[in-house]
Amino acid sequence: LEDLDVDALVKILKEPKNALVKQYQKLFEMEDVALGFTDDALVSVAKKGIERKTGARGLRSILESILLDTMFDLPGMDGVDEVMIDKDVIEGRKEPIRVYTKKEKTGDAA
Repeated sequence: LEDLDVDALVKILKEPKNALVKQYQKLFEMEDVALGFTDDALVSVAKKGIERKTGARGLRSILESILLDTMFDLPGMDGVDEVMIDKDVIEGRKEPIRVYTKKEKTGDAA
């Protein structure tokens, strides 16, 4: 068997019915938050899998390490509409990008 290349790993992340990206998007949907990944973020995840020599098996742990804190904090955060993951987030240079709604909830008078 040959090792999977970056393109194959990106397809594994996105395309199957039970793809990892889709699974994490469903988890975030449970908190009414959209989760998005840039293409270069997915390429970066795939490259990490290759560097670690874990191939497709390691993709879940890579995504989990990036998303775990955000998933834990999300229920206590008000107004987060979307979380966006780009290459810099995957490479540890910044936190996931949180997009907040502009509309204010009724009953939250200060």
